[in-house]
Parts: sequence; structure tokens; C-alpha cells
Amino acid sequence: MIKKIFLLTLLSVSCLSFSQSKLYGKITTESGEPIAFASILLVDLKKGRSSDKNGVFEFNNITEGTYSIRVSFIGFATKTKKITLKENENKRITFILKENNTLNEVTVTGTLKPVSRLETPVPVEVYTTAFLKKNPTPNVFEALQNVNGVRPQLNCNICNTGDIHINGLEGPYTMVTIDGMPIVSGLSTVYGLSGIPNSLIDRIEVVKGPASSLYGSEAVGGLINIITKNAITAPIVSADIFSTGWLENNVDIGAKYKLGKNINSLLGINYFNYNNPVDNNSDNFTDVTLQERISVFKKFDFNRKENRRMSLAGRYFCEDRWGGEMQWNKSYRGGNEVYGESIYTNRFELLGNYQLPVKENMNLAFSYTYHNQNSVYGDTFYLANQKIAFGQYTWDKKIQNHDVLLGSAFRYQYYNDNTTATKKAEKTKIYSVFLQDEIKLTENKSLLLGSRYDYNNNHGSIFTPRIAYKWKPNQNSVFRINAGTGFRVVNLFTEEHAALTGSRDILITEDLKPEKSYNINLNYLTKIHFENGSVGIFDISSWYTYFNNQIIPDYDTNPNQIIYSNLDGYAQTLGITANADFIFPFGLKSSVGITYLEPKIKRENENTTPILTEKFSGTWSLSYEIPRWFLSIDYTGNIYGPMRLPLLSDLDPRPEYSPIWSIQNIQFTYKRINNLELYGGVKNLLDWTPNKNVPFLIARANDPFDENVTYDPSGDVVATPDNPYALTFDPGYVYGPNQGIRMFLGLRYTLY
Repeated sequence: MIKKIFLLTLLSVSCLSFSQSKLYGKITTESGEPIAFASILLVDLKKGRSSDKNGVFEFNNITEGTYSIRVSFIGFATKTKKITLKENENKRITFILKENNTLNEVTVTGTLKPVSRLETPVPVEVYTTAFLKKNPTPNVFEALQNVNGVRPQLNCNICNTGDIHINGLEGPYTMVTIDGMPIVSGLSTVYGLSGIPNSLIDRIEVVKGPASSLYGSEAVGGLINIITKNAITAPIVSADIFSTGWLENNVDIGAKYKLGKNINSLLGINYFNYNNPVDNNSDNFTDVTLQERISVFKKFDFNRKENRRMSLAGRYFCEDRWGGEMQWNKSYRGGNEVYGESIYTNRFELLGNYQLPVKENMNLAFSYTYHNQNSVYGDTFYLANQKIAFGQYTWDKKIQNHDVLLGSAFRYQYYNDNTTATKKAEKTKIYSVFLQDEIKLTENKSLLLGSRYDYNNNHGSIFTPRIAYKWKPNQNSVFRINAGTGFRVVNLFTEEHAALTGSRDILITEDLKPEKSYNINLNYLTKIHFENGSVGIFDISSWYTYFNNQIIPDYDTNPNQIIYSNLDGYAQTLGITANADFIFPFGLKSSVGITYLEPKIKRENENTTPILTEKFSGTWSLSYEIPRWFLSIDYTGNIYGPMRLPLLSDLDPRPEYSPIWSIQNIQFTYKRINNLELYGGVKNLLDWTPNKNVPFLIARANDPFDENVTYDPSGDVVATPDNPYALTFDPGYVYGPNQGIRMFLGLRYTLY
């Protein structure tokens, strides 16, 4: 079925028509280097293009008249010119953009309104498609591995599900939004992240630290906002296809076209297939989950009077994945003869934005998601259905030195599954109002005050205030301090689906209350010009987060259980993170980041370290252009410090802490052919895998249904000659990917 959908969608792309222009030109830097993929917009006609790899652009069939043409590119100041075209004139125009090294790029995530990165009181990191191309991946989840302080965490050696940690906090504390809409939630935080294709992404904005005063529950540890491409300025046709030495095949296709005079449409298709079982660690279990998935994305941008915004987008995601014993096939699905974990996912998303036709800047935004899960873990079925509807109204108003944002939101969530923990369908309603006021105290100082009130039909009233102060000592530096609170309502499946993949039982000892956090963050960002023409950007932050009522899975009290309760004590995380970016005049660009963490849980006067929280981490990238060879080289990598891992008993022979480990990659890109890039390289150059120096990863892989496990009268596992370590089957001892070194080869085609 998936392949039929994929072929039909491909055929639709071939039917698209497009046109080019009489206005043409080139976009360069101040040093004369062409700027590829810059966005060019004829403001009056609502026509958009992207420059090609040589910085060249063209428009066709433009009538005579006077027009405004605007050029923008991340890391450079936006430039607008007025041009006059005569009848039958071919006009050439050149844009020379002034580099600002990402300090003036526009962000929306920190304050829910467009603002320069240097001007926003909330620190926001921006990652563009150029960043994603340095290490090609089939989805957003893997692409974030080279973002400092952000770690994609695999949670199961068999089904390879995962979540995203920010600054050492578990995945449920990270909120993932698309165009600001909270559609990645609940079930999709476990199975939906791998289905977001890179082809639809314009940029990714990351906020580290609580954002609950604007975004509500789940935005406690941080926020990742995936911003989709604009249908006006996107390439006419684009394709990115690659394959790896493990026979992982990924196809990304994008196209834009017009529907009438006032509707611009964008189509994005992603297809991924991996159907090559590998067992390099010889435990008779697949090292990587086999997957086939398709994601189809459609977006409409509407041209309206006075440039008012209106967009509508939808995405359908379908995935079939399985992992398990090497001899497993679908005839064993749900049985107890051969162990396998098989997950069918069907997901639909709809999101839109509408600026009201009034003088004031008022916007309505909405999203709806439907997620259906048909899963089997051995002989345990997990059948779940989730629906989330969200609507939000905002009013942005400037009053003298005040920039006020007033908003209200409503969220409805329906969730039901076949487990005993869900006796009936859960229906959650959250009503929210929020107010934010950014006060400009002086020319270079501002204060932001914000607060949010939520009423949850299950938990009552929740209030989350925040305050931020920004000081710009000069045009190239900014100092910021942020403080605020966050809250989170619990979804147990999101918390720990290991209860399904192993033999542990979930034990809930009380009615769980919402978690609440208190956070303070200091940030300093500066840009420095060196005498040799090099430019450096330095960004350093430190933070402290304190939790009340934190819900931490207890693996230690009973190895056969995961015990949940509100923490009788407190939890805290403090740390420091730093990024340094350098641009050299001879074609070299480099970036390096490091994060140090000091997490602690205090329970009954005993201090412990959280499970799967690294002590330190680092990321880096080096990019070098060799114009005479039409070649660029990208070297990327990360490194992680020790993490405490979940052991099953005192006799468990596996190390309690992971070693220091690193994943490094290299890519070569050849750009001589017009509109076409050929690229290839090596992933995991060091051939690192977590099974090195470990007796086994999956506990009791030889007995996945625990048929030969002996228990004493109290339910504890007894050590026997067949089970000397007193273990039960469990695949949760995982902290890194199981794939070793592998080659990859691909091509990118772009028509502007």
C-alpha cells in the first residue's frame, strides 16, 4: 500500500507546470562569493524564487511597472530594492548582502512573534537546511545529533524508538512543534519524530529552558520549533536521494506550483525503506529496526490584501517497522514462538494560520492530529488512538515603549488504548490565557514580563510566570537573563513504553500530580572581527532548574517493575554550555560546542544521578570549500560523557555507566553540474557501537518470553545455572545507536 501511494504521488509531481522571468540577476557577499538558496520575493506580485548554487535567479512574464524586490538569507541582512521595468525589457539586478553571522536572523519561537535573534530577550538557536545537509539523515530525529546540548536518545534496542533530551532532561520535557503548533505530543513523541522529513524544513529553532508561559505543558526542558518552507520562495522542484552501505534508502522530493492567481502550493514527499536485517553483535536480534514509511506534506500560502498571512498545511504519515529475532516474519506477529516488535503507525496532521482582516495585528492558528497505533511487543498487543485539537488566538499590540502580546488557547486531547492502565478513554481539556509585555527601558535595555494561566479539567488551575532582561552593550553583543516556571502533565506511555518491550510492570503508587519547575538562565552572545578578516561568534549560557513533584521512573527498587510516584524530595539540574563559530576568509567554516551537566535527585536524604543523563557532551563541524575543484568537505561529530544505565539486578554483569563515546562523519559534495549536487561519505568513522566491551546488550536474548526464568515466592528472580545473573528479558540497556561504520552516496537536484 505504501509503495502505491508513493508512486501515485510521484506521478502528480510530473504534472506540475512552472514558469521563469524576464528579471534576472545575482546575489553575492561583500567579498563577491555567490549566495546559494537565498530567498527572492517580488513583494507586489507575491512571486518568489530561490537563487541557484551560483547565486543566480530569474523571473519571467512580468508586466511593465515599478516593483519592490526583497532578498533574504539566514546570516545576512535582508535587502530591498525598487525597480522599474519597461515593456519587453530584460533587466539585470545585483544584490550584495552584508553578512551578520546569524545575529540578525529573524526568529519567532522565543516570543511568538518575528524578531531579530540579537534583539529577542529569549535566547534562540537557529539551524538552517545548510546545517542539515552537512550530515544527511532521513529525519529530524537523527539530524539533531549535532546540535550542542540536544541529544536524540534511543530507548529500546529492538524497536529503536527515541526521544530528544535538552540539557540533560528526559524527552517528555522537550516540546516539539511544527510552525509553532504543538502537534508532536503523546504517542507521536515516541513514534512520530522519525516521520518528519527534512524536505519540508526551512529552519529549526531551539529554545533551551522552560517555555511553558507561552506554549504550555511539555515545554519544561526546552522547545524545538520546526518551521516549514514558504510556498512562494521554495524551489520549483527539488529532490534529495541517498542510500547507505546498510541499504537504507531515502527519497525526498519537493515541488511548488500556483493554483490560480492567489494560491501558492508546496508539495513534499518523503519515502524511506530499510529492509536488510543485520546482527553484527551476534545476539540473534536485529541491530536496527527495519522500516518502510512514507510522509506526504502539502501546504498552501494565500495572497491576501495588505500582505496579511494565511496558510494551510497537511501531512499524512504511514510507517511499518519491526525489530526482533532474525528469523521473525509477520506470520509470528502477536505470537510467543519467535519474538518480534511490530508497529504500524498511521498519522494525519492539519495546521493553519489566519491573520484577521482588521487594522490590529491579530492571528488565529489551529492544528489537528490523528494518530493510530497498532503495535505488538512479543505476544503483548498495544492498540492506541490519539486525537489532539488545538486553537490559539494572539493579538500583538505596540503601545509607546511596550510591545504587548495577548493570547488565548484551547487544547483537547482524546486518548484510548487496550491496556489495563486505561480503563476508559481519557479526554483532556485545557483552557489557557497568556500575556506578555516587552518593555523597552532604554535604547539598549529591555524587560520582558510574561504569565500564563491554564485550567486543566483533570488537574485544575496552573499558573506559570516568567521574566527576562536583555542588555546590548554594543551592536554585536547581547547579555540576557531569563527566569520562569514550567509545568508538565504526565502521559505514562510517553514516559516509559519499556513496560511493553520488556518484562517490567508499571506500578503507580499514587495519583500523580503535575510537575512544576523553576529555572534561571544566563546567556551572553557576541561577534568578534579579527585582524586577518576572520569572524567569530561566541555564545555561552549557564542555567539552574529545580523540580517539584517530579515523576522519575524508579528502576532500582524492584528490577521487575517501573515504579511511578511524585518525588518525595527534589530534583535539580545545573550546567553550562558554550558554542563558538568561526568563518575564515579562505573558505573554512567551523563550529564547536560543549555542554557540562550536574544533575541530582534527592530522595529521603539520598542523592542519586538520573538514568541516561550524560555528564558532558560536545559537538563540532568543519566545512571547507575548494572552488577550483567544485568541491566542499564537511566533517561533523559529537562526543558524550558517561551515563548511568538501567541494570536489572545486583548480579547484572553489564557496566553501570556507559563509556565516553563519539560518532564522527565526513561528507564530500561535488557541485560542478548545474542544479545538481553529488555527495557521498562515511558515517561513524570510528566504527563505534555500544556492544564493545559489554557481555550483552539485550538481557536474556536467548529467552525473550522468560519461559526459563525462576521466581521465588515474593516474585524476585532466582539465579540458576541457566540464568546465573538473575535477569529477565529486557532491551532497555541502550544509550547509543547500534550501527557501525557505513558508506553513503546521494544526489540533490534543484530547479529554481
